[in-house]
Amino acid sequence: METVKLTIVGSGDAFGSGGRLNTCFYAEAPSINFLIDCGATVFPGLKRNNINSGNIDSIFITHFHGDHYGGLPFFLLEASTYKREKPLTIISPPGCKEKVIQLLNLLYPGTIVLEKLNIQFIEYQPYEVIDTKHISVRSFPVIHTQSALPHGLRITVDNKIISYSGDTQWTEELLPLSENADLFICECNFFNMPIKGHLNYQVLKEKAKSLTCKKILLTHFDTEMLDNLDKVTMPCAFDGLTIDF
Repeated sequence: METVKLTIVGSGDAFGSGGRLNTCFYAEAPSINFLIDCGATVFPGLKRNNINSGNIDSIFITHFHGDHYGGLPFFLLEASTYKREKPLTIISPPGCKEKVIQLLNLLYPGTIVLEKLNIQFIEYQPYEVIDTKHISVRSFPVIHTQSALPHGLRITVDNKIISYSGDTQWTEELLPLSENADLFICECNFFNMPIKGHLNYQVLKEKAKSLTCKKILLTHFDTEMLDNLDKVTMPCAFDGLTIDF
């Protein structure tokens, strides 16, 4: 049976707690290679793991916080500088193209980037299913900073399902999002602290009995969570971890 290989490019929070990089997961499937989120530290992560950005076909964005999409300007700048010809698809909540243009104008004024690329921006709405040639994705609204348009994503590729919570506190939306997923990547920012918009381990441990995913992987750790990893019984992500499923 064909497998999907997932590399954890970044498993940290917005502040790089523990020296971890911002959120980014790289999936190599038989038919397509893609990123799930593209945090500001995407390039150190890709290059540490010897991942060629030119091989990436699609990028999925869960929400518009810098540690989840702030690497896009740098990704696209490198692609245009080295004259990438391969098509690239970016799938996100509404407004990504406009935000990327604004960021490029702020960070690299006077630089021509998007015009040099074969790039398609696709926007999703809550619960919408987006089908492309090799992949299908369904978005689920979650509870985080609402102006960032937060979503969890359920991605089906080569008969495998990867679900990712994005940033969120507990919501019943995580149940259908992760239903029978081959891998459910779930944020667990804190160990005990109840922080609005994020999960902690105590809540997730209680709710885990209602999850039907085949595997779970916790990610997006604050210092409090990192200091208590020895008390965590669920599998935890770390930068550079690879999983085949």
